[in-house]
Amino acid sequence: MRQHLRHGTPVPVPLTPAAADPAEREREAGVARLFELHYASMLRLAVLLGADDPENVVAEAYYQIYRKWRRLRDAEAAEAYLRSTVCNLTRMRIRHLQVARRHVEAPSTELVASAESTALLHDDQRVLIDALQRLPARQREALVLRHWLGLKESEIASAMGISCGSVKTHTARGLAALTQAMEARR
Repeated sequence: MRQHLRHGTPVPVPLTPAAADPAEREREAGVARLFELHYASMLRLAVLLGADDPENVVAEAYYQIYRKWRRLRDAEAAEAYLRSTVCNLTRMRIRHLQVARRHVEAPSTELVASAESTALLHDDQRVLIDALQRLPARQREALVLRHWLGLKESEIASAMGISCGSVKTHTARGLAALTQAMEARR
C-alpha cells in the first residue's frame, strides 16, 4: 500500500492491480515507448499500404501487441512485430472491403483519402502514390517496406510472411510497374 498525507497524517491508499504488478508496469511502459517512437511511421505505413482507415489499423496493432506483450521473446522485436501486424491488418481490411463492395449495388470507384492521409502527402508525391495504390497488394507491400522503411529482404519476408525470393519478385515487378506508370506520365 502507498500512503498519501492528508493534513500531515498518512492515509493508506490501495495500489491498483496495474500499479502493484511490476510486469504490468513494464508492459505499459514498453507499449508507451513503442507508441512514442513508432506511431507516426506505423500510420504512414498503413496509409502507403492502402488502408482506408489507417488510424484504426494502427490502433488495433498496438492493442494486439499490448495483449501479447508478455509473450514477446524479445522486447527489441516489438517494432518488427508491430510492423508485421500493421501489414497483416491492412491486408485483411482490404480483403474485407473487397468482399463487402461486391455486395453493394452501386460500388464507388472513387477513393477518398482521410484528412490525415492527405496531410501526410505532398502534391509532388500524389502521382507516385496513385501509381503505388494501383499495384497489386503484395507488390505495394514489398516496395513500401523496402524503399520507405528501408527493411532488408529477410525483414520484409518476415513481415509479409513470404520467402526472400518472393520478396525479390514482388519488388522487381512493382518497380517495373511504377517505372512504367511514371514514364507514361511524362
